[in-house]
Amino acid sequence: MEADITSQAVGLASSTDFSILQLFIRADIIVKSVIIILIVSSIYSWAIIFEKIQLFKRINLSSQDFENKFWKSKSAESFYNNLPTNVADPMTNVFKNSMQVLLKSKRSSTLDEKMSNMLEINIEQQMEIIEKKYTFLATVGSTAPFIGLFGTVWGIMNSFQSIAISRNTSLAIVAPGIAEALFATALGLLAAIPAVVAFNKFTSDSKKYSQKLENFSKRFLSII
Repeated sequence: MEADITSQAVGLASSTDFSILQLFIRADIIVKSVIIILIVSSIYSWAIIFEKIQLFKRINLSSQDFENKFWKSKSAESFYNNLPTNVADPMTNVFKNSMQVLLKSKRSSTLDEKMSNMLEINIEQQMEIIEKKYTFLATVGSTAPFIGLFGTVWGIMNSFQSIAISRNTSLAIVAPGIAEALFATALGLLAAIPAVVAFNKFTSDSKKYSQKLENFSKRFLSII
């Protein structure tokens, strides 16, 4: 008798424990899958966010340093010859790739057009590298709330099933399922909001940096 009372007390305590760990443990396989997907998506989104923050910080400084040195150099060719082989700065790579074409080309009436096209292609290539993984942030931002909503609907359905099976409409019966459902919704928003904010910010930063590359390209083309 005492053992039954103790087990019932433990079960009641477990059902009224709404800690994150207990919500996950009590959830069924579908809700658990939703929670795991959202947590993994959120972690990877934050990894991309920190990576892009460091990337823009680095390339803004390196490009500024490149421009300062370039415009102080005696000639574009001598500056090109003194550059290291491996460079991580996008603006430097645009200049290097364009200079390679320029040095291999002979003077002709179409040289300006050829260089202009080459600069445009090089800028697009560098921006593709910078904007890599933006699609994931956009996907998480747009789909995570709906994935969380799916977990919410599934959890509420489980709560109604519990009511039907037990024929008891007390809050103690439906509370755990509803809590799991709301937890999935919260995780969906937790994953989506930073991803959307980061995507918008990095998109704006990319446009600014792309404009910086285009401005340099126009000035470089004018001195050829």
